[in-house]
Amino acid sequence: MDKSQSLSSLDPAFATGTLGQRVAAALLRKIQADGLAVGTRLPSEQAMATHFQVSRNIVREAIALLKQEGMLDTRKGSGAFVSRLPGSTADALTAASIESLLNVIEVRQGLEGETAALAALRRTPAQLLELERALLRIETAVANGQDGVAEDFHFHLLIARATGNSAWSRLVEMFATPIRSAVQVTRANEARRAELAAQVLHEHRQILAAITAGSPENARAAAIEHMQQAANRVRQADREFWQGDGGALARQIV
Repeated sequence: MDKSQSLSSLDPAFATGTLGQRVAAALLRKIQADGLAVGTRLPSEQAMATHFQVSRNIVREAIALLKQEGMLDTRKGSGAFVSRLPGSTADALTAASIESLLNVIEVRQGLEGETAALAALRRTPAQLLELERALLRIETAVANGQDGVAEDFHFHLLIARATGNSAWSRLVEMFATPIRSAVQVTRANEARRAELAAQVLHEHRQILAAITAGSPENARAAAIEHMQQAANRVRQADREFWQGDGGALARQIV
């Protein structure tokens, strides 16, 4: 690889994100600019690390991101190969955005699991009623063709408040922007298929049922399962979604 394109020449659109995400974007641009064909072997990790002036671990992270997007294939002992040609540099940013989205969901998994468990132990009858109403508002919003993002966030915020520890709810509120952005993406994906929307509703009901029953173990398990399934739905979303609204929404997270 020549020195004509490095991180310093990266499009400003890719100026955010982890270093691995930025290298993924730059590498994809390089593949496109050089007109590399499907099946072309990329330079060694060391050569790319030298070119981009980063460590080999960062190069591996970039390759993993592009492999997840289907742009690269890796073969043990042989290196990385072009498996699909990029349509535009937005592909790399989308890959980075998906990774950021999954990172947010991973953080939420711990947060939602613990708040649900504590809420099951400490919720008041009035708070249970609030949660039931909040869940109904999500259903109503979706039935009326709305995205339900605000209603979804409020439901989870109420669970945090039901812990009786204001630090939990403050933590959720501090994390509100990435949570809302992530919920926007996941709900946009789920709204495309009735069975996905029904699955999400079922997961919310399972969380509330466990909190109502006063079972911290079941509440934690239900909340963690909800986040794990959200991550699975993100991974299974098709390319059409990421090329359209999904990609545009996800890129707000990077």
